[in-house]
Amino acid sequence: MLGMNTPPDIPENELVERFVRSAGPGGQNVNKVATAVELRFDIANSPTLPDDLRARLLARRDRRVTGEGVLVISAQRFRTQERNREDARERLRAFIAAGAHVPKKRVATKPTRASKERRLEAKKGRGSIKRERATRQWD
Repeated sequence: MLGMNTPPDIPENELVERFVRSAGPGGQNVNKVATAVELRFDIANSPTLPDDLRARLLARRDRRVTGEGVLVISAQRFRTQERNREDARERLRAFIAAGAHVPKKRVATKPTRASKERRLEAKKGRGSIKRERATRQWD
């Protein structure tokens, strides 16, 4: 199980990991050992995720989510396979935790009469300052 701060826990059988060679510097090791991890999680067809969480995750505009609703996380920051694997899983936890946060509904409000009057008085004051500036210039 992939433990998370917020439910649900993602079972191992829903995660697909593929190990590939890393790009970038690393000496001879980079050409011989497949240390980079490509973690795939099918958001659209996961039986573990609640429907509302699934909808929020799929609605996010994230380039890591494919058109079929599969999240692809690629981790190659570290030189060992195990550390890259943990990094990919941590990023999956963060992605799901961000989707688990339910945005608060905005309550529409109107400005009070006093705030409208203050705003209009401020506008009149600024206008009078500008008028005075214009008349003083030509005197």
